[in-house]
Amino acid sequence: MLKLPPMSAKIAIIGDGAMGALTSKLLAGKGNRLCLWSAFPEHVEHMRTHRVSRYLPDVRLEESLEVTSEGSEALRDADLVVSAVPCQFIRRVWSGLAGEFTRGTPICSVTKGIENETLLRPTQVLADVLFGSSGPREDLAVLSGPSIAHEVALEKPATVVSAAINPELALRVQQLFVTPYFRVYTNSDLAGVELAGATKNVIAIAAGILDGMQAGDNAKAALLSRGLVEITRLGVQLGGHRDTFFGLAGMGDLVTTCVSPFGRNRSFGEAIGKGRSVKEALGITNGVVEGVATTASVLDLACRQRVEMPITQAVHAVVFEGQSPQQAISALMSRPARPEY
Repeated sequence: MLKLPPMSAKIAIIGDGAMGALTSKLLAGKGNRLCLWSAFPEHVEHMRTHRVSRYLPDVRLEESLEVTSEGSEALRDADLVVSAVPCQFIRRVWSGLAGEFTRGTPICSVTKGIENETLLRPTQVLADVLFGSSGPREDLAVLSGPSIAHEVALEKPATVVSAAINPELALRVQQLFVTPYFRVYTNSDLAGVELAGATKNVIAIAAGILDGMQAGDNAKAALLSRGLVEITRLGVQLGGHRDTFFGLAGMGDLVTTCVSPFGRNRSFGEAIGKGRSVKEALGITNGVVEGVATTASVLDLACRQRVEMPITQAVHAVVFEGQSPQQAISALMSRPARPEY
């Protein structure tokens, strides 16, 4: 039976990146006891000394927030765990923490991506590592939507969704995270919400490439419109609900990621569009660019599902196959004419 966390809970935050730091801000001041775990002892010392995360310096960490690199300290007696680990590192991190995790403790993932080797979503990877099966579970939830961490850290208004198979868990996550500037809706389509959050990062790279090339507003509008079409096509094929992709987790997150100057995926693409190599573009980006690895996973999924995703193919050609952005745009624009729907 699912054990819901109380409204004043012991919450473990696994991951010290921007979303981990932001999560600690959203959950603070509500009677919760918070402990943030980092894999890097030097990061722990930096946060203890300066009370900021190097990935989100706009957030001053609460004095009451515990920071540790010991899994047992973070997870002991936790009522809820927030998993804020980049997608391609979830399996490694949680394999090391599995012995400290208490079964029955709900987990809320704030990670966006698809694991390369298995093509599993973040909650599926968690289920596989912790429970030996990637099947649906009532104790897993997702918080996702248009939430650029820098803006939320400055308490600018944002709205996201809490998704879980169990509606009571989705509601409790909503209650724990909501603030006067951070509105949370509930959603039962956990798979669709995760797929939307992952695939939009691929389109964001393409948007950045267009920005870097100064391709214009018409091109950007076409990209967002057709990008939404192809990620919806894949998401529905994989069991997501069509409405999810036209809501906050889909269109909302897509728009934000494609236009915000703070979005890592868009910024990475912009550097590519300005002529930098993939290696150079990654080197100047602060934090993990999830969309790079996700591009490979999404194209693999599309091929397996026989879903047409020309923009994803174009991004893959530029990032992994050495094609120039100009060649990729030419290939997209010269595709045979066809009906829109």
